[in-house]
Amino acid sequence: MVLSLLGPHLSWLRWVPLVLPLLAALEAWLRLRRGLAYDWKSYWASLGDALGRGLVGLVLGSGVAGVVLLAVHQVRLTTLAMDAPWEWALLFVGQEACYYAMHRAGHRIRWFWVNHCVHHSPEQYTLASAYRLGWTAQLTGQALFFAPLVWLGFPVPAVLGALALNLLYQFWLHTELIGVLPRWIEYVFNTPAHHRVHHASNPEYLDCNYGGVLIVFDRMFGSFRAQLPGVPPRYGLVEPLHSHHPVRIALHGWRGLWADLRRVRSPGQALRTLFGPPGFKPGG
Repeated sequence: MVLSLLGPHLSWLRWVPLVLPLLAALEAWLRLRRGLAYDWKSYWASLGDALGRGLVGLVLGSGVAGVVLLAVHQVRLTTLAMDAPWEWALLFVGQEACYYAMHRAGHRIRWFWVNHCVHHSPEQYTLASAYRLGWTAQLTGQALFFAPLVWLGFPVPAVLGALALNLLYQFWLHTELIGVLPRWIEYVFNTPAHHRVHHASNPEYLDCNYGGVLIVFDRMFGSFRAQLPGVPPRYGLVEPLHSHHPVRIALHGWRGLWADLRRVRSPGQALRTLFGPPGFKPGG
């Protein structure tokens, strides 16, 4: 798995998948105590997705991500020893920029959306949805977005470790139990308030707030949106997926893509179906 490339300093991340479902169950208890409903079927569907992703990782090993990044490492411009604070600071900012680009592409390019839509399929916004990430990220080639960091000289374990910590940070964002934080935090960092808007399927909220740890790139590139007064987020996909079956959840994006590809009538339509916005439909 990709974790095998992280190195001994981040070996503790192997235990994270065991802890996150327990924290999600704790959130369920807190929601119920506050009189809020909890969708246990969605909880088990997310757990099934995570287990399936683990099995895929065991079969594929480091997969496309490891192969691509190790290949780029062979032609890197320089070698950064990562023994100075500025190198780690630069890696953090660079990783955030690459993650922003990857996440934005995941919403605007259908080839990447077919896997990322799995993460947006829950219709209730809870911590369990944080680890519903799909099974086919390696197939779509998302690792290419982080290849520039390796080419510049950052070690592969450092790049993957920074990404793993980025994703771990985002776990706590997937909850309705935390309100709006102090203004300076909301201005710089990605927060539950920002990420709730990102997960909303309301027309007013589509395609925004792509940041990982930081929200500053969204502010820089015009993709930031705050929740509007009187417009609560409606979670789930624009075309809802009414299923709790992990296999159907993992593959429904690919099934839709294949169905649309069967309707194309020209190479241009095929390219737009594969690499255009997810909302493009061949023939109208």
